[in-house]
Amino acid sequence: MLIKQIESCYLDNLGPGRLPELRNGPRRIKGGIAPHAGYMFSGMIAAHLYGRIAQDGLPETFIILGPNHTGRGTGMAITTEDFETPLGTVSVDPVLAKAIRKDLIDVDPEAHYFEHSIEVQLPFLQHLSKNIKIVPICMGFQDYEASKTVGEIIRDSAKGRDIVVIASTDFSHYVTKGTAKVKDSKALDAIMSMEPKKLYDVIRDENISMCGYGPVMAMMVASEAHKGKVLKYATSGDVRPMKDVVGYASAIFEK
Repeated sequence: MLIKQIESCYLDNLGPGRLPELRNGPRRIKGGIAPHAGYMFSGMIAAHLYGRIAQDGLPETFIILGPNHTGRGTGMAITTEDFETPLGTVSVDPVLAKAIRKDLIDVDPEAHYFEHSIEVQLPFLQHLSKNIKIVPICMGFQDYEASKTVGEIIRDSAKGRDIVVIASTDFSHYVTKGTAKVKDSKALDAIMSMEPKKLYDVIRDENISMCGYGPVMAMMVASEAHKGKVLKYATSGDVRPMKDVVGYASAIFEK
């Protein structure tokens, strides 16, 4: 059932329109953005990212950054516990996780137990391969300095490793469709400028209710990407009529 739901995300009108083909690609992708709402609303947007990752080839490890919606656990929390989904076990990369655990980043499984922003990415990855490895980081602190520090820790700890850093975020929450598109375009423009501080300033100045701007800033620093590309933007209002919507985007970042 879950496999069928994921494949329907790829084949939907809002999705890429085709199932992913895993290749031994050039491995240019260093970072990505994917949404984390229910698959019926945002899975089609996430499928654009994972389809491109399949074409580019799988890295050694995915580092997945997500916001802490529950408030449980420490402010920057990694876990070394494996994840279980209906598609099986996703293993944490113990060597890289140990290297990343420093400064602001603590080992704290509590922050991950009821958090969805990271776990909803895993079936998409398992659909590509049963042998993926991850390092999950749940971010309760999302100010610029903390996010920059997390990005630098990942960058320095992963030197010489083949990784992709995925930032899990939704964009505007519970505003009209028109307002979401205007505000989210400003956030995406700031992201495509490749300047994390610019994103932070836009989120603050425009009062954009993007829940994972910290993970996105950290991903931008960690990936050291030189260019980004928005693959798809839509809102929950594009799935079914509703007065207030949530915005979703997927993007890739390459060196």
